[in-house]
Parts: sequence; C-alpha cells; structure tokens
Amino acid sequence: MKLKYIFLFSATLLMGTSCADFLDKEPISDNVDGNFFTAENQLEPYCNNMYGLLPDHGTGTGTFGYFTTDNNSDDMTTIDQVDNFLPQRVQVPATGSYGSFSTIRNCNLFLARTEENLKNGTLSPGANVNHYIGEMYFFRAYTYFSLLKAYGDFPILTEVLTDGDYAANVEANKRKPRNEVARFILSDLDQAIDLMYPKSNSFTAHRLNRECALLFKSRVALYEATWEKYHAGTARVPGGPGWPGDAASFHTDLNQEIQFFLDEAIKSAKEVGDGSSLTTNYASLYNQTDLSGQRGEVLLWRMYSEDAKVQNQVMGATHGYGAIEVGDKTYIFSHGDNTGFTRSLVDSYLMTNGLPIYASQSSYQGDKTLESTMANRDLRLVTSVAKPGDKIMTLNGKDIMYQYPGLIAASGIRVTSTGYIPRKGWADNDVTYNSAYPLALPIFRAAEAYLNYIEAYYLRYNTLEDATLKKYWTELRSRAGVDTDFQKTINATDLSKEIDLARYSGKELVDKTLYNIRRERRSELIAEGMRKDDLYRWRSLDMMQNYWVEGMNYWDEFHTDFEAACTACKLNYTAPNDASVSKYLRPQAMNELVKKYNGYCFEEANYLSPLSYDVFRMSTPVEGGDVSTSVVYQNPGWPVKAGSYANQ
Repeated sequence: MKLKYIFLFSATLLMGTSCADFLDKEPISDNVDGNFFTAENQLEPYCNNMYGLLPDHGTGTGTFGYFTTDNNSDDMTTIDQVDNFLPQRVQVPATGSYGSFSTIRNCNLFLARTEENLKNGTLSPGANVNHYIGEMYFFRAYTYFSLLKAYGDFPILTEVLTDGDYAANVEANKRKPRNEVARFILSDLDQAIDLMYPKSNSFTAHRLNRECALLFKSRVALYEATWEKYHAGTARVPGGPGWPGDAASFHTDLNQEIQFFLDEAIKSAKEVGDGSSLTTNYASLYNQTDLSGQRGEVLLWRMYSEDAKVQNQVMGATHGYGAIEVGDKTYIFSHGDNTGFTRSLVDSYLMTNGLPIYASQSSYQGDKTLESTMANRDLRLVTSVAKPGDKIMTLNGKDIMYQYPGLIAASGIRVTSTGYIPRKGWADNDVTYNSAYPLALPIFRAAEAYLNYIEAYYLRYNTLEDATLKKYWTELRSRAGVDTDFQKTINATDLSKEIDLARYSGKELVDKTLYNIRRERRSELIAEGMRKDDLYRWRSLDMMQNYWVEGMNYWDEFHTDFEAACTACKLNYTAPNDASVSKYLRPQAMNELVKKYNGYCFEEANYLSPLSYDVFRMSTPVEGGDVSTSVVYQNPGWPVKAGSYANQ
C-alpha cells in the first residue's frame, strides 16, 4: 500500500493536476532556509513543478487544446488571422521578453544549491539525486531553447543574481551569439544525459529519462544547424551582413558550426532510434488512456487519471457534435472548434502506392468529397482527419457517426474553418465527452529521432546511402501503410505541382530529395505543434506573399448535399468565398485584414521576435540612463520603441 501511495502521489505531481497545488510544503524559492536541498525528497517536488513546462492537453487554444497548436502555421487555421503572417501587426512589447528568466533562475538556484550541498556533505549523493539534478539541467535547456527560437542571440546565465547588484545584472543582460546559446543548451543536455536514468529503469516510468534528453538534443542541434544554413547571409545569423552583435569580435566559421550541429543531431538521434521501435498502429498513440505498453516508441507521456486526480479541463476526447432531427432523418454536424487542417497539408500526403496525388491518377479519387480525398491515402492522414462514417463518440450505448463538418454555427455547433476536422486524439476511443480525464498524450516519441536523423544525415552528407537512414525511413512509411520505396516518391515528385511552402528555403526551391524528407516530417508530426518551428528554421516563409490558406473543395460537388442538409435543418450557411475565386474554402476571405493584403504577406523581421522595451531600459550602463546606451541590441528589423512595428 505504501508503494502504491508513493506512485500515485508522484504521478499527480508530474502530470499536472489542475485542481490542486502540490507545493503544500515550504515555498520553493531562494528564501528557503539552509535545510532545503539537503534531501532527496526535497529535490523531487522542486523538479515536479517544472513538468508544467511540457505540453499537455491544454497547451493550445480552444477546446481542442494541444492538437490546435499548429494553428500558428500553414497546417491548420482558424477563421481569424495569424498576426505573424501579416505586415505591421506585431508590435514591440513594453515588457515580457525576459519573463522566462524566473524559470532559469529557479533552475540555477537548484543546481547551485545541490552542487554546494553535495560538496559540503549536507546532501548525500545517490543515483536518484543525480537523476533529479539531470532533470533540472534538462529543464534549463528546455527553457533556453524556447528563448533561442524566439530571440536568437540571448544572455547565458548560470548564476543566481541578486537584485541589489545593478552592474552585475547589466553585464548579465548582454546577448551571446545564437550559436553559443545553442552550444550551451547542448552542454546542459549532455549533463542530463550523463545523470538521468534510461527509460528501461522503472524509476522513469512517468519521468524524464536519458532518451528524452538525447531526443531533445537532436531537436536543438538540427534546429540550429538548419537555421544557420538557411538564414546565412542575413542579419539573423551571427557575423552576417547587418548583424547587430559585435561583428569585430566574432570569428567563428559558421560552416564548421553547421557541421558540428548536424553531427550532434545525427549522433543523438541515432542513439535514440537504435534503442527504440515504432508502435505498429499510429492511431493507437493518440486514442489510449494508458501508453505504458508503448515504451518502445513513447519516451514520455502524460497520464490523466481519475484515481490519481490528475486532470485537465479540456474536452476529454476533443470531439463533439450537433444532431438535428428532421422527420425520420437525423443530421449530424461534427464541430471543429473554429479550426481545421489546410488543403496544403492534406494534399502533401502521399497515396499508399508511394506517389504524390498528381502522379497517381489511377489511385487518387480526387477531392470532391471528404471520402474521396481520404481514399487510398497515407494512414496518418486517414486517422487524423474526420470523414463521414467515422465514430464521433459512444453515447448511452450508441455510436454517434460523423456526417457533415460543422461549417455553420447554430444549435450549439462550433464551426470548423476548413471542413477538414482534426480527428487525431479522438479516433475510435470510448472516453466520455467533456471528460476531465482526457486521453494520454505522448510528449516525446522516437519517431521524431528517426526524422531528425534522416534530415541531418542528408544535409551533412548529401546522400541517402546509409543503412540507418534507409531503415528509419522505411519503418516510418511502412507503419503509415505507404510503399516503402522512397526513391520512387522522389522520382515522381514535381515541385511545380506541390503547394507546400516547405519546398522553398528563402526564395529558392530545395531539391526533390530534401523536399520529400520535409514531407515525411510534416506527415508524421501532424497537429503536434512543430510545423511553425520547421517553417522558421527552413526559412520557408519568404514565399508567403499573397498567400491564401485554403480548406476543403466546397464548390465542385460537396456544397450541393451540404446546402440541402442545411435547408432541411433550417440552417443558413454562406461560404466565405464563391467558386469564381476558388473552389476551395478560404476561411479568411471575409477577414478584412487578410483581404487588405490579398492573403498572407510575411515580413522577414517576424522570423525573430522583438525584444521588449523594458530590456533596454534596465540594461543601460548607468541606472535610469538613456535606452540608446543599452548594452543590449534589438533584433534585426525591429526598433527600440514600445508599441512600434517592424521597420519597412
């Protein structure tokens, strides 16, 4: 009984309960007395508090939570605009850029105190103690990576500063070149890798493990390598023309840096991949309450449990519907919570024969209906997008089947923006509608290591002739029900017929092999919140000019049946665009801001976020001095003025 109690208590702390604060003990801050950080059971709750940094079902926006994170990309869209994709919409904030320093400070405090106590003997060494210290190195790296992605160059801080030393704080504000920040993150992850238990150890059943750190290391290294490669020749890379840092003192060969980061990505991804195996059924990763039997692929997952009182206040199975009875007929409209997958995403998926849709006319049935769109397609698409006949839920012993996308807002039906309703996370499960205990959520899985290895290896060596690369790519496609001959796909690819922004880096088309590597990544990671990062690091948004996000084919055929159903139900629906503009739905066609620019027009300044004004105000050599004397420089294309827009 004691062991069971400890397990449930640990799981509750780890998996993010929304109904109780587990820090009922002494407050965790730098005000704790000398007796803190002197026992293993004091380290655990401090680490547990950090797990809130990791994704959960409430990470995204709206009822769908985590599975709507990609609304900030070209994979998914709401009816509203994404400000990053429009000119003169993002402003320099007054405050907030260094908000994450509170988390970094907590990490630094933990690491400094535990190191000190281990040296003076007030904390007894042990494997569990080492693991908790490894977790804190991981969380510092995790926090720093989010800052690297947002701002690029950034201060590197490992000490706990005090408010009273103004000069020391100003010095600590100085930004380091992004490649140095990335190397610092990798060094923290190396510490985590050395200190944490492997996933095979029972201690890590619901905790971070060595493989998580290796996977995350491959993610960081690949991100930095590709950023430096594709943003080369711009002010967004240290030493580039117009870089606002100290160019005179920067002598690093960035070509060597790119090779270094690619090598690190390859090495760490391979260690994860070779020690893992893919789950046979892709959908089973997202429609289960318990993923403990899938540890071959799932390195860390969130458990939601009524017994352990671990919950998340989102719709348990991210699904819902409106049923309208007319005579002897029942019309079922499944909602999309103001979101939906895009035509760009759906069209990028391959046929099961391994060919793109335009190269497989005998197999591709066209996109006039949702059923025909999904026929003979990659299983990752089929199981992630709702089509008529799919089960929405079981209610009172009866299966409710999807019939129409909720393109109208009436009778409690929430609209889908595109007609392609996300099904990932609710396909074929029996979780109660609106449950506070949703399905388990994978946080880190080995499939990403496969993808990271494939991309990094090809960029490093410009060849596919590698046994590990072939093995990983074959296994990914095999599970997706797609012909495993990826060379056949590459040969059949015509970039002029693809509509994926990722066929570009900058304003140049990439080669067909690299594009198909990117296609594989997009297909595997659908609705997992990684698409924006990929578009940014690949520099694929330069060509987002007069770009209209589109959804399903509405006007060829679907509108006839749908409008008849709406008429029967006394519902009104007006498509955002008529057929003369496009046969595909354009959700933002009635959005005045998007119409003003004739679609999305990305400003390159938005590849990096502007630093907030308070950073400059608090980093002048003399306290209260003019912000023009600040030791901090602003990101390229942004002024040092709160409320201002990017320079044009």
